[in-house]
Amino acid sequence: MSTNVSRHFVLRKLHQLTGILPLGVFLVEHFYTNSKALGSISAGKSGAQLFNESVADLQSIPYIIFVEVLGIFVPLIYHAVYGLVITYQGRPNVGRYDYARNWMYLLQRVTGVILFVFITFHVLNFRFGLIPGLNEISVAEHPEKAFAIVKGEFLNPVILFLYFIGIASTTFHFANGLWLFLVDWGVTVGQRAQRLSAYACAALGIALTFVGINAALAFVR
Repeated sequence: MSTNVSRHFVLRKLHQLTGILPLGVFLVEHFYTNSKALGSISAGKSGAQLFNESVADLQSIPYIIFVEVLGIFVPLIYHAVYGLVITYQGRPNVGRYDYARNWMYLLQRVTGVILFVFITFHVLNFRFGLIPGLNEISVAEHPEKAFAIVKGEFLNPVILFLYFIGIASTTFHFANGLWLFLVDWGVTVGQRAQRLSAYACAALGIALTFVGINAALAFVR
C-alpha cells in the first residue's frame, strides 16, 4: 500500500511540475512570438515581417526538434495523459458542495481535456501541417510564409473562435494550476498567503488571456 501511495505522490508531483514548466514556457513563448504580429513602429517593420523573422529565429536554433520534443512535447504529453487519468478517477462534487474550490477543480479538469485536444490540433496544424483540409503547410518549414499561413487560418471565423476558447482554457488552466502548485509545494502557507496568491494568479490569467486574444486578432486586423 505504501509503495502505491509513494508512486502516486511522485507521479502527482511530476504532473504538477510538468504543467508549470513546459506549459508555462509553451504559453509565454507562443504569446510573445504571436505578439510580434502587432508590428513595431519604432522598428519600422510590419507585423508580418516581425512574426516571420521570429519564427525563422526559433527554427534556426540548433537541434530545435530535439529541444521541442524533449523540453516541451514529452513533458506536455505526460502532463496531459496523467491529467486525463486524474480526470477519469476524479469525482467532482459541485452538485453536493457548492464551494468555489470545487468549481475550480471541475474547471481545471474540463480545461485540461480542452487543452489536450487544442494543443494536439495546434501542433499538428501549424508545426507539422498535418490537418487535412486546412493549410497543410508547416509554419516551421516555411517561416517566410508564417504570417500568411496563420492569417489564412484565422480568417475562418470558426477556427478563430476555437482559438479564443483554446487560449482562454490554456490561461485559466495555467493560472489555476500555478496557484495549486504554490499551495501543494508549500510556497504559500496559511489562508492569507493563499488568498493573496489566488488574486495574483487570477490577475495573471486575465492578463495572459488579453495578450493571447489580442495577438490572435493581430493576424486578421
